[in-house]
Amino acid sequence: MLHFHKGAFAKESHKGFTQTDIDLWNKYNHEVMIVPDMGIKKDSIVGKMLYDSIAKEKEPFRVLYAPITINGKKYTYTEKINLVEMEGMVFSIALMFLFIIIILLIGIIWISKATAAKIWSPFYNTLNQIQDFEIDKNKPPHFISTDIDEFDRLNKSLERLIEKNTAIYKSQREFVENAAHELQTPLALFQTKIDTLTQLNLNEEQSCVVSALNTDVSRLNRLNKNLLLLSKIDNETFIEKNTIVINEYIKKTLRLFYGTG
Repeated sequence: MLHFHKGAFAKESHKGFTQTDIDLWNKYNHEVMIVPDMGIKKDSIVGKMLYDSIAKEKEPFRVLYAPITINGKKYTYTEKINLVEMEGMVFSIALMFLFIIIILLIGIIWISKATAAKIWSPFYNTLNQIQDFEIDKNKPPHFISTDIDEFDRLNKSLERLIEKNTAIYKSQREFVENAAHELQTPLALFQTKIDTLTQLNLNEEQSCVVSALNTDVSRLNRLNKNLLLLSKIDNETFIEKNTIVINEYIKKTLRLFYGTG
């Protein structure tokens, strides 16, 4: 900085200076002074402890001595800078840069979050709809359109997967329902014929066979009723819904098995 000031002065400021101009310069510029030639051959910077009128004490200074020629006469250019003030200035500049860097970082983080939220919005929308999707409710998710190729491919793949699995689920449910209804009539006829056989005069071996058939048909009837019940539950045929305490039913069933009161 000292060399820069001296170079600027040597190029511009001293042109046409007279001794009166130099005296006026020295009167109003205490930091930069033009003094008679001190025999300085080249620019040199030295550190000195000088009295500071503002601080009213000696403080470290850096002083530049440089030879200069004005109107053909040699002079010595001197300029001093307070190192304490310079350190304070450097500290202030450092704080200013730190503040700017912090502001920039906050701005970058905010912009990054805002951009990320906008970019990932279709993905989170898809995720929320998948979490809320229930295959038995017949309410397929409706994904929002997006310009992002990866998210668009994801949505289309999920739509195909949901459509395929929904079709399979409906087909299985219809099969169970139809199978239960179709089995109901043959089982009833079978049960009627077995009841007719039990009323005939059968020997012991024939009675055992008919009894075994009756047991098997009873099991098939119970299985068929359970299938019909599951079908009704899936189709939400039961409008009225009540809360039950299953522990009480378990206790009653156990009492029947163990014969306790």
